[in-house]
Amino acid sequence: MECEFPTINSNNEEMKHIFETVKTIAVLGLSPDESKASHRVAAYLQEAGYKIVPVYPKYDEILGEKVYRSLAEIPFEVDMIDIFRKPAAFDAIADAAIARGDIKVFWGQIGLVNDDAAQKAKDAGMQVVQNHCTMVEHKALMD
Repeated sequence: MECEFPTINSNNEEMKHIFETVKTIAVLGLSPDESKASHRVAAYLQEAGYKIVPVYPKYDEILGEKVYRSLAEIPFEVDMIDIFRKPAAFDAIADAAIARGDIKVFWGQIGLVNDDAAQKAKDAGMQVVQNHCTMVEHKALMD
């Protein structure tokens, strides 16, 4: 796999604003396995007061929240998507986020970059963060 350097990204001030304004975060690829980063990060965000919406292909409940199979299935407003999926999936995720029309932030976790999908999300009016961990950034910017 070739690494991509993010050319589309938010700075610390923009990330702090994201954390101050979003309330509902769909976590794409949220694993039920407590040892996985997606689970630890989502649990942290939940404890920090955010509404977590698990998006995962199996399970009915993770972290006490109903699991949805896709973004399209979520029947209420979502402010942000926190993506724990391979960068190759980002294009379809950006399309799904755009189709919803309510997502304000497209966030790819640390090590995850897809500038084409990020540009698509940005062009649709979303703030974009790539290659940053929501838990690490929240701790650094909000504590």
